[in-house]
Amino acid sequence: MAASSRSGSGESSSGKKFWLLGGGILLVIALYTGGWFYAASALKTTVLKAIAPRDQAGVSGECSDIEFRGYPFRIGLFCSKIDVDDNVNGVSATFGALRSAAQVYAPGHIVWELDSPAEIRTSNGLSISAQWANLQSSLATRLQGIDRSSTVIEGLKATAVSSFTGQTISFDAAHTEIHLRQNGADLDGAISVQDANTAIKDWPQIFPKLSASIDLTLAGKAGLIDGSDRNGLNGAAGELRRVVADIGDGKVMTLTGPFSFDEQGFLSGKFKLEIEQLGPWGDSLKQAFPNIASTVNTATKLLKSLAGGGNKVSVDLVVDRGHATVSGFIPLGRIPPI
Repeated sequence: MAASSRSGSGESSSGKKFWLLGGGILLVIALYTGGWFYAASALKTTVLKAIAPRDQAGVSGECSDIEFRGYPFRIGLFCSKIDVDDNVNGVSATFGALRSAAQVYAPGHIVWELDSPAEIRTSNGLSISAQWANLQSSLATRLQGIDRSSTVIEGLKATAVSSFTGQTISFDAAHTEIHLRQNGADLDGAISVQDANTAIKDWPQIFPKLSASIDLTLAGKAGLIDGSDRNGLNGAAGELRRVVADIGDGKVMTLTGPFSFDEQGFLSGKFKLEIEQLGPWGDSLKQAFPNIASTVNTATKLLKSLAGGGNKVSVDLVVDRGHATVSGFIPLGRIPPI
């Protein structure tokens, strides 16, 4: 009898261990699954913020036909369409299908693709439509939000139409890159376009094909990357490390210097403007704007005199609340507020 009792006790103990082990496994699976879906929800929020930065009431972004895929080792988010509404500023936008993913061991590193077309409408009568062959992006997050992002767009074609003026502007670029990152409290940005064209309907083809790049820092504006900065560019200041426009054949224009925007959005700054191949630049402008040929000739002669007769010139470009001048006394025109 004693032997039989010990045997029954052993079986009972083994059964308890089995159920405890099974329950522990189920608990781990449940916790992992809950964490996976939490990370998937966070992925949705982060990607929508990258597409339409926002952090205020009245602004919403939605995924249509949302699907979470990749469980258990990959976090994937798929939507058939993206809708964004900004009731505060009167802006609405729609985009094509979204595909995004992150590895479970690195949920803060997200890659995503967005399909065209895109439609953006504003309450002031401006509508923008865009298509592209391919749009891919990656971003990294941290506790303060999106830390950095990189976006590459191939074959971008966009058209802007104003219902108030009836004006239509078209833009296309073979290759576009946008890189943003938080640098402490500041925001660093680098944007480049290759083989870009701009055309205005019913106007002559005034803008030459060009490649351009801009490298800048906005002081105290790290929150612009994900919308946590609600003030925008009004009141902002920064540094243009380098802006380059190249229309080929050595015709290169470079701009550097500090700048700021006041609370009304007017630009002020003291820039160094360098122009290579000044004569050919002038010829291109006269072909594009024949009605201002005499003004271009006068400006070209003046700049050449500053350059000692050479074809490369470096001048100070001063902007005071939107009023642009060369060296502070030769007027160039007025820049409207942002």
